[in-house]
Formats: sequence, C-alpha cells, structure tokens
Amino acid sequence: MFESLSDRLTGALSGLRGKGRLTEADIDATAREIRLALLEADVSLPVVRAFISRVKDRSKGVEVSAALNPAQQVVKIVNEE
Repeated sequence: MFESLSDRLTGALSGLRGKGRLTEADIDATAREIRLALLEADVSLPVVRAFISRVKDRSKGVEVSAALNPAQQVVKIVNEE
C-alpha cells in the first residue's frame, strides 16, 4: 500500500519537474492527483482536504527560492507539510 502511495505521489510531482514557471492550473492539477492518491490510500477525507488546502495556499503565495525552480519549491512544500 505504501509503495503504491509513494509511486502515485512521485508521479504527481514529477509532472512539475522541468517547468520554469507554474500556473495555477499546474498547481490545481497536481493537487488533484495528490488528493486522489491519498484518498485511494484510505487517508481520512478531512485530513486530505486540510493537507491539499495548505499545500495549494503555500504554493500560490510563495516566493521562489533562488536555489529552487518553482516545481522544486512545490515539492519542498509537500515534503514540509
């Protein structure tokens, strides 16, 4: 089960790699994939909603670090949450 979740999360985030600039649509699509992966892994719906909300809020309002591109910044936020 955890291997499947790990694979799904890696797949969702890999779609962001290589992009120099992320749009709101990119963030929303990735958040949807993460949401589905967590729900299929039997994570509680309120927990998933709270997690996705925090990740989206932080991703849209974040200053991109000079050391990271925008896609790497989203991956960093997901790892921190």
